[in-house]
Amino acid sequence: MIKPEQFKFFSQLVKESSGIALSKGKEYLLESRLNELCKILGVRDIDSLYQQAKFKMTPKLKEQIIDAMTTNETYFFRDQHPFDTLKNHIIKELMEKNQAKKDLRFWSAAASTGQEAYSISMIIQEHFPQLSTWRAEILGTDISPQAIDKAKAGRYTQVEVNRGLPITLLIKYFKQQGAFWMVQDKLKKLVRFRQFNLLSPFVGLGQFDCIFCRYVLIYFDPETKKKIVDKLVKVLKPGGYLFLGATETPIGIDPSMKRTTFGKTVCWKKSGG
Repeated sequence: MIKPEQFKFFSQLVKESSGIALSKGKEYLLESRLNELCKILGVRDIDSLYQQAKFKMTPKLKEQIIDAMTTNETYFFRDQHPFDTLKNHIIKELMEKNQAKKDLRFWSAAASTGQEAYSISMIIQEHFPQLSTWRAEILGTDISPQAIDKAKAGRYTQVEVNRGLPITLLIKYFKQQGAFWMVQDKLKKLVRFRQFNLLSPFVGLGQFDCIFCRYVLIYFDPETKKKIVDKLVKVLKPGGYLFLGATETPIGIDPSMKRTTFGKTVCWKKSGG
C-alpha cells in the first residue's frame, strides 16, 4: 500500500508538471501505475522509487513518472457519433466557409497514441477527396513523448486495431507487418504529431477550424480546466468547433462559444466566421 507521504509527493509532482489532479481516493491508481513503472525500470518497489525520486531525481526519471501517470486509454473512432457528426455536418460546413483560402486545420489535443488523429484522417480520405488539393492538416499532440513516438510510428497491435476500426478501413489504410498493423502513408501525410503540454502557452500552434480535446479535462481541477478551455477557445477560428468528452461540461466557457447539438453529439461552436 502506498504511504501517505509518497502519495502526496507523487501527486504533487504530477499536478505541477501536467496539471492532472490526483485527489484522495486515487491512491490505487497511483500505486498500480507506479508498480508498473518499477517493473519497467527494474526498481525493487515504490519505496525505492520514492527515495530515488525525492533525493536523486533526474529529468529522465521525472519524465518517466509523468508519462506513467498520464498515458490514457484511446481507440479508433471512440464513441463513433462525434466522427459521424464530423463527416455528415461539420467538415462540409467548414469547407464552404474556407472555400476561398482552401485551408483546413484540425487539432487532436490529447492525441495519446494517435488513434483519434488517424480516425479524422480516414474520414477525410474516405469522404472528402477534394481536400487533397487543399492545405489540410491534422495536428496531434500529447504530453507523453512515448505516446507521441508510437503515434508517429503508426504501429498498432491486433488488439488495438480491433477496437473501433472497421475491417474495411483496416485493410484499406493499414499494412500488416508481422504481428502489427502499420498506418499507410496516405493517412500519415495529413497528420503531424508533436509533444505538447496543455499547461504550456499555446504559442506557435496557429489557429484551428476544429479541436478535439476529449477525455482529458476530467483529470484537471476546475481552475486548471477553465484555463485550458479558455486557451482552446483563443486558438479556435470564428465559426470553428470544439469537441470535449461526453462527461466534460465546461463551466464558465467564453460567451463566444455556443453549445451545439447534432443528434447524440454535443459540441461547442465559436461565433463569427
